[in-house]
Amino acid sequence: MILTVCMSPCTDVTIELDALNVGKTNVVKSKTVSFGGKALNVAIGVKRLGGESYATGLMYNENGYMFENALNREGVPFTFVWNKGRVRENYKFIDNRSMLTEVNDVGEEISKEKAEEVLGMVRMLSARSNVTVLSGGLPRGVTADYYGRLARAVDEKSLKIIDAVGQRLFSAMETGVDLVKPNIDELENTLGRHLTDKADMLTGCYELLDRGAKRVLLSLGKQGAIITDGTRNYYCKSMNVAVNSTVGAGDGMVAAAALKLQEDAPLSEILRAGVAAGTATVMTTGQTSFTKEKFGEVLSNLRVTEI
Repeated sequence: MILTVCMSPCTDVTIELDALNVGKTNVVKSKTVSFGGKALNVAIGVKRLGGESYATGLMYNENGYMFENALNREGVPFTFVWNKGRVRENYKFIDNRSMLTEVNDVGEEISKEKAEEVLGMVRMLSARSNVTVLSGGLPRGVTADYYGRLARAVDEKSLKIIDAVGQRLFSAMETGVDLVKPNIDELENTLGRHLTDKADMLTGCYELLDRGAKRVLLSLGKQGAIITDGTRNYYCKSMNVAVNSTVGAGDGMVAAAALKLQEDAPLSEILRAGVAAGTATVMTTGQTSFTKEKFGEVLSNLRVTEI
């Protein structure tokens, strides 16, 4: 089983426009509302690929039932720690150049007691999970070092995947993690410098390995991805496809990588599956995940090279 821990669920409102004109009236071409959060998207992606997933983390009283309904439709079981208030709402505007502009809400503050309750949930559920994924942001009232506490709460028999940035990522890596999945912007922001080419990117990945990651899966967006364990380095170029939405692409990559890690697959296969799922996600209209059929179609056209 793959356990996913979501500390920051969100309602994603994706709005397509001909152009985003600041300070003027804009007319909506299409609007999609989805109920997720990075770790919940990972759980759905795992399920769509035929794996067994389980979702936990925080949820909110006023509109949490919509998230339960969404997970039930996907066949993903869940247990949440419930809080007062509403789940935060994120707005994503996509123009005719596929340029994404995001406006993210900060959400409700939670108590120390609720944060402790989540740690207990992770200890219990990770004991029967092959892989545990910690992904996404944190609510107000919770500091970055909480990611380290979450990572320490994971049962030692469960492999750990972290998809976070900055101090949250550093805090988790202190515990030793099996895979981290930044994208190029996140890696640059985390390290505080610009990465110019693949050699520079690999150097950045090695810094994460030195801090406690066993593998780094670096997403390069439409250019594909790199994976390294410090000994072997691989690159997989993505297919040239029509981009319907980039929302959830990284989560699809994590879902496929988690399944391959669970299977003890080689680095090259973790990479290829991750790029296939991320590409399949951006090709899918009106959803933050992908279909197994589209994943298989993309996977068959990808090739991995050693660098």
